[in-house]
Amino acid sequence: MSIELISQALSKVSRHFIEHPEDARSQDKPATAVLESGLRCRAAGPNGATLVSDMPAAIGGAGSAPSPGWLLRAALANCDATLIAMRAAQLGIVINRLEVTVGSESDDRGLLGVSGSVPPGPLSVSVSVRISAAGASAEQAHELVRWAEKHSPVADALRRAVPVTTEVIVE
Repeated sequence: MSIELISQALSKVSRHFIEHPEDARSQDKPATAVLESGLRCRAAGPNGATLVSDMPAAIGGAGSAPSPGWLLRAALANCDATLIAMRAAQLGIVINRLEVTVGSESDDRGLLGVSGSVPPGPLSVSVSVRISAAGASAEQAHELVRWAEKHSPVADALRRAVPVTTEVIVE
């Protein structure tokens, strides 16, 4: 899709939500994960989407698919790249190259429950953005990234304490 069409679509939906804010809030499509075997899981989502994860052999998995932690980093990288491209389209900026790399540092003692003082999730997350945009200054490129980071739903979910509830159904 061209940046003009993306910009038009974003403008149209933004205007609609300004005029009808009640339409902006919705239930996100759920993902349902099923254990296939060992530690390999398959999540199913809307329109037949699937995502498979596994854990490395060193902790009992088969290493047959990316780990859930890698998928989290991939989700952040894709979300940030998408938001950068959306903002560029809104501003009429043509992106020649965009690459978002997300890394993290973890301490697996938390994941394995062998140390109560170590959190199970990442200790830190780093994002690196490589961007080339036709006719855009370095400051404009930085502003695209700042805007995207501020509006990225995945980045927001990592930065903000989002309430999580769990229901257990025993059959």
